[in-house]
Amino acid sequence: MGVEIERKFLVSGTDWKQGPGRQLSQGYLNQAGRVTVRVRVDEARGFLTIKGPTEGIRRAEFEYEIPVTDARELLQLCQPPLIEKRRYEVVSEGQLWEIDEFLGENSGLVVAEIELPSEDTPFSRPVWLGAEVSTDPRYRNSNLAILPFSRW
Repeated sequence: MGVEIERKFLVSGTDWKQGPGRQLSQGYLNQAGRVTVRVRVDEARGFLTIKGPTEGIRRAEFEYEIPVTDARELLQLCQPPLIEKRRYEVVSEGQLWEIDEFLGENSGLVVAEIELPSEDTPFSRPVWLGAEVSTDPRYRNSNLAILPFSRW
């Protein structure tokens, strides 16, 4: 089984920003119940991701690359609004952080994520790292598609 163990934090300042980042668009074919089914276009690549229920910072995750033309068509089947964001990959003290700068209805929200091999894996905290929101469901992308940050 694929497993994702992820910690999520708010970000302050812009010291983390490196390079132009990548444009991502994603939507949800299913958000109800125990499973979410996400479609993502990451520039010229398409992905279909199935995620199980979150238990703390762990959840089942299965991700498959699909033709980008299929992904774009599947996005049309998703409930609006789509999640639009720029993703930056930042290495800090040897650890990879993915930082999402949200656009559109979630503009103003910047979130950093780190994937870990286990829940108790230690990591360093870069100076731009703010409050942890790993267990706050409002910050899940699937929930931001239902209730965008601009409406909080």
